[in-house]
Amino acid sequence: MMKRLILLACAVIPIGMSGANPAPAQVYPSRPVTIIVPFAAGGTTDVIARIIGEPMSRSLGQQLIVENVGGAGGTTGSTRAMRASPDGYTLVLGNMGTHTPIIKAALVKAQ
Repeated sequence: MMKRLILLACAVIPIGMSGANPAPAQVYPSRPVTIIVPFAAGGTTDVIARIIGEPMSRSLGQQLIVENVGGAGGTTGSTRAMRASPDGYTLVLGNMGTHTPIIKAALVKAQ
């Protein structure tokens, strides 16, 4: 029993003394965040995005860019958001009709 304890101590002590500290988390957001609205400017969804975007920008301490990408009933903007890098800097604000391409692509990919 004592041998096991000594072996365990010999294995654990060097790991603790190695100075292996966790890396500090990156600050989010460190650059502007884009909200893609899959409809033309001035519509209801655009107005909602701008109303939500202002306090969200103050809260995050970073600029929020509202990008209107109209066309194909919202599919163009939703597809652009779906193809954006998954880093949390691109959001999409639409409705169930505009999110259908994203949901369909995720279901096809899961199969």
